[in-house]
Amino acid sequence: MKKALFQPFDINKWVKVGFTAWLAGLTDCGGGSGSGNSTGNNANWDEFFNFPQTAWDWLLDNPVWANLILVGLVILFIIISVVIWVSSRGRFMFLHNVAHDKAEISKPWHDFRKQGNSLFIFQFFWSWFAFAVFALIAAYSFITGKDLYLTHAPKAVIFAGITQMVLLFIGYLIVFGYISLFLKDFVVPIMYKHRVGVIKGWGKFLLLFGKRALPFILYGLFIFVLGIAVGITIIFFALITCCIGLLLIAIPYIGAVILLPISYTFRAFSIEFLAQFGDKYNVFPPVAELTDDRNEIAKE
Repeated sequence: MKKALFQPFDINKWVKVGFTAWLAGLTDCGGGSGSGNSTGNNANWDEFFNFPQTAWDWLLDNPVWANLILVGLVILFIIISVVIWVSSRGRFMFLHNVAHDKAEISKPWHDFRKQGNSLFIFQFFWSWFAFAVFALIAAYSFITGKDLYLTHAPKAVIFAGITQMVLLFIGYLIVFGYISLFLKDFVVPIMYKHRVGVIKGWGKFLLLFGKRALPFILYGLFIFVLGIAVGITIIFFALITCCIGLLLIAIPYIGAVILLPISYTFRAFSIEFLAQFGDKYNVFPPVAELTDDRNEIAKE
C-alpha cells in the first residue's frame, strides 16, 4: 500500500483507484447502533406486538399510499439490482489495480465483464436469500416474544427464549458473514486468476478450504478484529476533527478516496494471504512485470 499510494504520491492515481474501490464497496454493509429509553409500560409492548396488524389495517384503509409504497419498493428493487451489478464489476476493477499496481478503469471493466456478470447473478440471489433468512429469524423472534409476553411466562422461560433468539442472530451473522467474506476475499481473486465463473470459483476455493480450513477461519477472526480497530480509528478521527472528517467520509466516492489506504491494505492483504497456497492462487504478476509497470507510471 505504501509503495502503491505514497511512493510517490499521485493524486491522479488516488482518484482513479479510489473510484474502483468505491464501486467495489457499494454493496458492503456499514452502519451504527443506537439506544433508547424503555419505560417498561405494558401499553408500549402492546403497541409493539400489535404493530403488524395496525400497519396492515392502515394500508387497507389508505389504498393510494399502499400503491405508492408498492411502487417505491419496485424502484428500490431496481436500484439495488443496479448497485449489485456495478459493484460486482467494480470488485474485479479494484482487484486488478491492487494486484498490478495500476490505476485503470476502462480496461478491467471490459476485460472482466463475464466474471463480473457471473458474480452479479450469484450476489443478486445470495443477497435476497440472506435477506429472506434474516426476515424469517426476525419473524420467529417476534412471534416467540409475543407469545412469551401474552402468556406471562416465568422469567426463566423468558430468559431462555431471549437467549435462543440471540444465538440465532449470532449464528446467522457468523455463517453469512464468513460466506460473504470468503466470496469477496478469495473466490473473486480465484475467478480473476483463472477467468472462470462464480460456481467454478467457489469449487476451487472449497477444495482448498477443505484442506486448510483453520487458517481461513482464523483469517476471518483477524479481519473482524482489524475491522473493529479501523472503526475505532475512524471514530477517533471524527472526534479530533469535530465530526468534519466523518462528514467527508460519509460523502459517496469522497469517503472512498479518503479511506483508500485502508481498503487498499485489506484488498492487498487478502490476495497476499491467498497467494501463500501456491501459484494457482497467486494473482500477482511476476516481479519483473510489476517493476516495469511502476517505472511506466513514474515516467507518466
